[in-house]
Amino acid sequence: MNDSPYNTQSLIEMFHSYFGWNRARIHCIVALILGIIQLGTVNLTKIACTFSGKALSDSSYKRLQRLFRYFNVDFDKMSQFIAHLTRLDQWKLTLDRTNWKFGVFNVNYLTLGIAHIKIAFPLFWTCLKKQGNSNTQERIDLLDRFIKVFGLSRIACLLADREFIGKNWFKYLIDKNILFRIRIKSNTRVANSRGGLVPVRHLFRHLRPASYCVLSGKRQLWGHQLYLIGFKMSDGKLVILATPEKPETALDDYKERWPIETLFSCLKTRGFDLETTHLKHPERLEKLLAFTAIAFSWAHLVGEWRHAVKPIKIKKHERPARSLFRYGLDYLKSCLSNLQESKRQQAFHQAIELLFKPLGWSPQCLDFSKNLSSNSVC
Repeated sequence: MNDSPYNTQSLIEMFHSYFGWNRARIHCIVALILGIIQLGTVNLTKIACTFSGKALSDSSYKRLQRLFRYFNVDFDKMSQFIAHLTRLDQWKLTLDRTNWKFGVFNVNYLTLGIAHIKIAFPLFWTCLKKQGNSNTQERIDLLDRFIKVFGLSRIACLLADREFIGKNWFKYLIDKNILFRIRIKSNTRVANSRGGLVPVRHLFRHLRPASYCVLSGKRQLWGHQLYLIGFKMSDGKLVILATPEKPETALDDYKERWPIETLFSCLKTRGFDLETTHLKHPERLEKLLAFTAIAFSWAHLVGEWRHAVKPIKIKKHERPARSLFRYGLDYLKSCLSNLQESKRQQAFHQAIELLFKPLGWSPQCLDFSKNLSSNSVC
């Protein structure tokens, strides 16, 4: 790995400058991220075979094992890095969970992301040490981490599905003055116009397919006064939202919840095959998602750039031929396939600039003849 081409070396210097990580660790981390991108997998055995240098793949694999066992990731710093890439001042946060089984072991990530161009950029996550839904305290802990790093003013609203409901959870959000648009179950009992408790679906039984309604005034729900919005989809399914304020825009906001599902598919089957990991320790799984999140965010950023230069083709069914993420990922793979070619070196150089440009940095700012301090800024 010490034989890194210039453009790979510039990426190493960038990460060192921003995160201040030990250089030996940086080499390993950059090789890991590039391996994830190049192979489309988080399988460490396969990624170890992509490491440059004279070391055997077994030695590279052991180096990766030590990285996950001993290296301490500053997740707050990592989230700040990813957040910069969206170039937004306020964020619609989306909260969701993805899980799968590895043998008898359950992998269960609770994730908070930023809705951005029909996708979500992952910001904070925790690997739940159990199967099934998160509890109120686990959600609060995740939001508190966000508030500690970014503050309340960065939250435009919080979007979540029916899994993320409850009296104490809603109380936390209301007390923090966090605007939320959360879907509730159709059998949830709420007050009707006469004050009686009825299943909430009864209040929207008049809706026709593809229509919606905002109930007049706030209704009592789990001891809180909230607006309720109902939308009947074309197939007859009913979506009911609860929100403390601005009910007229709640449905449009909630439509941006789905991007986190798209994120999960990109991290898994459509992109990096996250389910192939053999890691089991929650702390190591959280580190793995951190490095994969950088790979994902970078690929999407490159896809946005390439789309601006050469737009993605629209097929006959009026859908794009590729997603922005796939567009960028394929471009990065093409660059990495042969960095010895001058054209691909230049393309990769531009891709690195995209990754750090939101921070006001570029590879030209760095003097590779000197060791950079952790707070070097160009």
